[in-house]
Amino acid sequence: MIQIKNYINGELKLAKDGTHIDNYDPSRGVVYSQIPDSKKEDVEEAVAAAESAFPIWSNMPKEKRSEIMINVANKIQERLDEFAAAESLDNGKPVSLATHVDIPRAVSNLKFFATAILHYASESHYMEGMGVNYTLRRPIGIVGCISPWNLPLYLFTWKVAPALAAGNCVIAKPSEVTPMTAYMLSEICIEAGMPKGVFNILHGLGQHVGDAITRHPKIKAISFTGGTNTGETIAKIAAPMFKKLSLELGGKNPNIIFADCDFDKALKTTMLSSFANQGQICLCGSRIYIERPIYEKFKEAFVAKTAKAVVSYPTDEKAKLGAVVSKPHMEKVLGCIALAKEEGGTILTGGERVILEGEYAEGYYIRPTIIEGLGPNCRTNQEEIFGPVVTIAPFDTEEEALELANSTQYGLASTVHTNDLSRAHRVAENLHAGIVWVNSWLVRDLRTPFGGVKNSGVGREGGFEALHFFTEPKNVFIKS
Repeated sequence: MIQIKNYINGELKLAKDGTHIDNYDPSRGVVYSQIPDSKKEDVEEAVAAAESAFPIWSNMPKEKRSEIMINVANKIQERLDEFAAAESLDNGKPVSLATHVDIPRAVSNLKFFATAILHYASESHYMEGMGVNYTLRRPIGIVGCISPWNLPLYLFTWKVAPALAAGNCVIAKPSEVTPMTAYMLSEICIEAGMPKGVFNILHGLGQHVGDAITRHPKIKAISFTGGTNTGETIAKIAAPMFKKLSLELGGKNPNIIFADCDFDKALKTTMLSSFANQGQICLCGSRIYIERPIYEKFKEAFVAKTAKAVVSYPTDEKAKLGAVVSKPHMEKVLGCIALAKEEGGTILTGGERVILEGEYAEGYYIRPTIIEGLGPNCRTNQEEIFGPVVTIAPFDTEEEALELANSTQYGLASTVHTNDLSRAHRVAENLHAGIVWVNSWLVRDLRTPFGGVKNSGVGREGGFEALHFFTEPKNVFIKS
């Protein structure tokens, strides 16, 4: 039984009260490790450590901070296979996905922000005959970073890397469902020479650790990725305390496929955007709208490919989908499929749990599911499912496609397939989304702003947007 520990003030520790939480291997449905069930007292210890470390870290030359972060990234890269295996075991995703996406992108996050801080420039504004204004940017102080379970190390580093690069001290909470690679990162930080107290990782439940981080008066900013309801709760607590907030929340993303698309590429991309990581990516396209002239052809091909997608244990090289993250989540997704049937939807393929043999018989596997025949206002098309489940429907005009795409409370990402460049620009401009991919999906340039509109969040991450968030600007005027 692996015993995961907190990382506080440069040391690995159990929760102060000695309690723990069972951590499950979703591919087998068994407990394989235990994590600290941390409480407010553990957060207090981490904040005290961060407070002591802040003067050292914030005043350290940015070149030295960069060097330490790159050292951390290189040590992860050296152990890439070990990290990928741990991510797969903890999350249920195929090892191949963790090897080629999750861990390399975590390394890229650290290296990108470690070098970006070296090129982070201030602004100046000359006033003729009067003087000059210039902008100083300083780290906020102690910040809280709370990350989700779907892309554990990838999204964890996406938050902590810019916070650390900007000179802040960090109190970070990974998901209690997928804590393993954050724990391994703790070990690497010690090896890499991260000063004590600069970076603290606390494991535990949201209502304990996350709540304590959000409420703590010395934690001046919160960066959170997760469900919209949790984001609303964080905002209610943090806003009256005038904390800075960055909230990357839910999505119900549309894929719009026009008849003039490259059919084969659109089909291949739609398979990926629908079911990658078992559909457990906030950017997955879960509502697929297809122009009527190619609707039947596309539906037939999409259903055929989906029906052949191999659902298997994570180390199976043939697996296209692994296990979903937990038993409660599996039951939630299966419940959403049952609701879709009640609402009048027709299951074209999938729709049930997959039972594997042998040691994986108790694992949390769901067959990828395509549903037809549902209107835009039903719960299935309005609420985030976050699993390998999509709906499909035809449309006749560009205006109708936009109306359908924009019909939910969410506005995170959209995908458009067309060979008409004018249409691509026009549709992208009119989609209510923070991100629009044309003839592609999940292409990420770390320099670009990332985030959503409406109930998909507040603020932007990525590039200098993230460094802006984790710093406070100060205008200085010098009279001529």
